[in-house]
Amino acid sequence: MRRKIFTVIFICMVVLSSITAIYAEGDGNIDNGSGGMGSGTNQNSWTPGNDGVRVTVVDAKTGKTVGSSIDYTNKTPASSIIHFGKVSKIQYNNGTSLSPVKGGYYYKNPTNPLPKIISSGSGSASIETIKKYFCSDGAAKMIANDVGINFDQLVNGNYKLLLEPIAYFKYQGIQMGMTAHEAALYDQLRSGALRSKMVSLTHQNLPLAMFLEKSDLGFQAWTGSTSGKQSNSTILTYLGVGIVSYKDAPSSEPVDTAIEYRINTEVITAVTLSSSYEINPDSPATVTFNVGGKVYTMSNIVIPKSESQVVWCKWTTPSTEQNVTITVSATKGYLSENVIKAKIVDLDKNPPPNPTANDKNNGFKPVSMPRKSQKTYATWSVWWAKWHTYWVWVSNWQWCDHGDWGHWVDNGYWVDKGWYDFYTNVYEANLTATSKIMPDIKSPTASYKNMKSGYGINNVVQTNLISSAPTSHITGAQTVVSYFPEFEYRTYWRLLQCTQSGYYAKFEFKSNPYSTYGQKCHFTPVWYPNGQYQVYTYTLDAWTPAGMLSINLNDYVNISGSLYDDWHIAPK
Repeated sequence: MRRKIFTVIFICMVVLSSITAIYAEGDGNIDNGSGGMGSGTNQNSWTPGNDGVRVTVVDAKTGKTVGSSIDYTNKTPASSIIHFGKVSKIQYNNGTSLSPVKGGYYYKNPTNPLPKIISSGSGSASIETIKKYFCSDGAAKMIANDVGINFDQLVNGNYKLLLEPIAYFKYQGIQMGMTAHEAALYDQLRSGALRSKMVSLTHQNLPLAMFLEKSDLGFQAWTGSTSGKQSNSTILTYLGVGIVSYKDAPSSEPVDTAIEYRINTEVITAVTLSSSYEINPDSPATVTFNVGGKVYTMSNIVIPKSESQVVWCKWTTPSTEQNVTITVSATKGYLSENVIKAKIVDLDKNPPPNPTANDKNNGFKPVSMPRKSQKTYATWSVWWAKWHTYWVWVSNWQWCDHGDWGHWVDNGYWVDKGWYDFYTNVYEANLTATSKIMPDIKSPTASYKNMKSGYGINNVVQTNLISSAPTSHITGAQTVVSYFPEFEYRTYWRLLQCTQSGYYAKFEFKSNPYSTYGQKCHFTPVWYPNGQYQVYTYTLDAWTPAGMLSINLNDYVNISGSLYDDWHIAPK
């Protein structure tokens, strides 16, 4: 049965009326379809309509969640329901682990009931109705009130809404409630046990209820199959998420832009391979990546019927800025993307200008540090198969004639009519890092975190990638960039130098061309006012098949006085 479900991405217009009342009116490109749910059992079942939506308010500029998530449903879940708290897909991607809780489940029954969220064999969810609901003035006011945000602020473009469909169902006789992301994580922990009982719900209709048409907030758009059972890795990376954007909200991902990589960087380019039929070791699939004329292959890929898997190649970007076209082909199944346009950029092009003792900035006011989209945790899985032997005796009865008597003899033979059992190896990667800002050794009157303006500072960034995956799956962090308050954390920045590569990588400022002693430092402005001098550092390019890991860092020194205080006049 064909399902055609597109992302809940709404561009909600904010209208100011003549009586200064603000409304959130919506318009969006969205579609969906229906799908059969199969038959349940007394111990494992789901009733259509037992669904809801987890709503999380997200800062449109930083991608950081604001306040607690809220679960909306028309139902009254069981008091003893097993759930996983109020954790969003963003938080899971940033490393929050799955933590089951019994009872104490907090939810809201909206005054205006939710439309059907999850399609079933008995009826399809109307995406137009969902769109009108969540882009309505009433929904925006309800969410603003429940989260504790002023309605005017919610719809002025500073925030976006992250939507995640929720299913309430019985599994092994226990009432449970979870999002698609939680279901995939739980199934990984249970080694596929949830999928084996509830696949049509947890790995088909629930995750395909919402997904992105355009990448946003660090989540990738889904261009794969809009029907059929989905793998855990596909759900964790792509599915079970929608985004509502209001007027003037900045897009965290440019529309129709190429993937952006840095020069001289080892990266992983990944797509999803799906199959409507079994791909087994007798005839495995091979995926070929042609990266600007250089060919990479991933072979011996096996996938169960109606499943999918992330496939990838690991390669090093060119040493100069350019555009690279990547084409992808597969001998079996179908790919989420066949052509990827990559933009290779050089970040070492905007170092700060030479500071001088006469620099002034009397009107300087510190600004808040930025916070780029970060992803510190990723998980993915790879299928493998093992032959399941099943011997069957094939009879071949023949008459044995002995003249006046005879008898039947079975001259049959054994035949192995077995099959392949499929399993998954689940991998994960977690990125941590620290930034340590300290006065440069050439600052004569500095002590620990205290120094005078006009002298240099050092930044030592230590990164650590911990992963259960083979080296062919991952890279350590490779790029670190620092931004400074005197430039409002923009305009100029410093690309740090890697002094120790690998999964436990170390970075420092490059030798400053304006330093008399060639110090690895950044000079603070002589005019910088007393107080904290905070440096923002963004660490990125730790790659996995589930995407790039990155992390926001910051540290500071205390400024008190200037280098002029260290000057003195001596007699000739």
